[in-house]
Amino acid sequence: MPMISIEAVHPTKEQKERLIAELTRVSSEILGVDQKFFYVLVKENDLDNWGVGGKTLTQFMAENKK
Repeated sequence: MPMISIEAVHPTKEQKERLIAELTRVSSEILGVDQKFFYVLVKENDLDNWGVGGKTLTQFMAENKK
């Protein structure tokens, strides 16, 4: 059974539902495996669990606002 894992910073319920549906649909088409056999895991992360350029994502984003 295919497994899809994606990590994101606090997606909304609607975003998770769309990710699960669309990733499953496209992967099923590409791999030729029925959608009912796919598992999808959405891992939610806090901004401070990510690092960019030696700083937390919170710090990075604050310093790089447009």
